[in-house]
Amino acid sequence: RTRPMQDPNEDTEWNDILRKKGIIPDKAPEVSEEDLQALVDEAAQKVLKELAAGGQKAMEDMSLEELDELEDDEEEKVLREYRKKRLEEMRQSASKPKFGQVINITAKEYKQEINQAGAGVWVVLLLYKPDMLACRRLQQIVQALAQKYPTTKFVQSVAESCIPNYPDQNLPSVFVYFEDTIKQQLVGAQSFGGEQMLLKDVETILRKLGAVPDKGDDSTWSSQAQAAGPAAKAKESDSDSDDD
Repeated sequence: RTRPMQDPNEDTEWNDILRKKGIIPDKAPEVSEEDLQALVDEAAQKVLKELAAGGQKAMEDMSLEELDELEDDEEEKVLREYRKKRLEEMRQSASKPKFGQVINITAKEYKQEINQAGAGVWVVLLLYKPDMLACRRLQQIVQALAQKYPTTKFVQSVAESCIPNYPDQNLPSVFVYFEDTIKQQLVGAQSFGGEQMLLKDVETILRKLGAVPDKGDDSTWSSQAQAAGPAAKAKESDSDSDDD
């Protein structure tokens, strides 16, 4: 029996297993008071250097009143710069369409959801068969990537319901579109590293195609994904058999 799709951000035993094997990413850490204090401390160090470079009075030579005034000015400056940065990030983010999850479609929705996705929108279509292990594994990976890259439209469909008589040996398949033009067809599990495919490999493929943006260093994901091997496959198989 096919395991239903789950929210990768939920705290469940199954998601814990997937996180340990690198199939889905760790939950994003929350910004703590320590993080904010680190920003203030960093700004203070910057001020020290600026004061020294400008020949102004060093902080250790200032009175308490002068230090209080300097602290207030710098805290205000940090908050002002942080607010400006966040507003710019929000402005850029708001100008792009948001998806953030995998959309299920049939042949009837193909044209609307893919060919008419909109200007500047990358679409990643996954064709799968529910009872194939490689398909289920890639579904979990695609779900995680949809959460991480909400400006890319991730779509999935049961192959038979989308393209009649689509060969099973071609599954899973991923078609990558940009503005109604197909950019790449990835056919079969071997295109993603076989049944033991890793999240980082699929992510790298899509990044090289331009379907997902470069978000910098993903070393955490990469190191975790390296651990996903035969044990992950066995664990997934055992979990599915427990449902029967």
